[in-house]
Amino acid sequence: MRLEQQAAYVLHARPYRETSLLLECLTREQGRLGVVARGVRGERARWRRAQLEPFQPLALGLLLRGELATLTAVETVGNPVRLAGDAGLAGLYLNELVVRLTGRQDPYPRLFDAYALALVRLAAGEPLAWSLRRFERDLLEAIGYGLQLQHDSDTGEPLEAEASYRYLVEQGAVRCAADSPHALRGSDLLALGQDRMPDGSGLKPLRDLMREVIRFHLGGGELRAWRVLAMAVSGRRKTPD
Repeated sequence: MRLEQQAAYVLHARPYRETSLLLECLTREQGRLGVVARGVRGERARWRRAQLEPFQPLALGLLLRGELATLTAVETVGNPVRLAGDAGLAGLYLNELVVRLTGRQDPYPRLFDAYALALVRLAAGEPLAWSLRRFERDLLEAIGYGLQLQHDSDTGEPLEAEASYRYLVEQGAVRCAADSPHALRGSDLLALGQDRMPDGSGLKPLRDLMREVIRFHLGGGELRAWRVLAMAVSGRRKTPD
C-alpha cells in the first residue's frame, strides 16, 4: 500500500544494514510504524540525516508492506521544534513512552495531536512537569486507559477537593486518610482532570501517580527515561551555585 503525505514524527532511529536506518515513526493516520529509510547513511544519501531527527513535523511518503514500511519521500512541514536541555530530555521521554505503550499500525489520531501539542509546550518553555503530566494523561486516554478523575469509584460521588484519595489503577480513586501511603489530594486529581495546573505541592504526587499507572500498563516495567531524568536532576543538585 502506497501512502502519500503522511503527517509524522520520528520517535527513534537506529542503524540498519550498511547504509540505512530503521525508524520508529508516529503517524496520524497509521499510528506507530517501523520505517526503513534506505541509503540515508551513504555518501550519496537520498535524504539528509538531519531531515529525520526527532521532534520535527514531517510529511512522509511510504510504501507499506507487512510489518515495515519503506520511506519513499520526506518533507519537513513548518518550522522544526527546538528542544534543548531539560526540554530535550523530556521530549525523549515522550518518545519512549509512545514506543512502549503503543503497538504498531494502531491509529491514534488524538495521541498524535496530543504529542504535537506537548512538543510545542516544551519548546515554549511551559512548566516541564505539568506539560509531562498533561501528555501522560492524554496518551492514556487516547489508547483506552483513561484515568477516572471526577468520581469516587466506591461511592460514585464527585471527588471532594479537600478530601484525600488513593488511586487504584484498575478501579479509580477511593477515599482514604490523608496520611495513608500514596494518598493524593482531591484537588490535585480534579486539577489534572480539568486541565488546571495544581500548586507546587501537587505536582510530585501526580508524577508518582502517573508512574504507577504507566508501570502497571508496562506490566511492571520501567522506562529508561525515568532514570535519565532523575540523574539529570540529581546532577544539578550536586552542582554548586
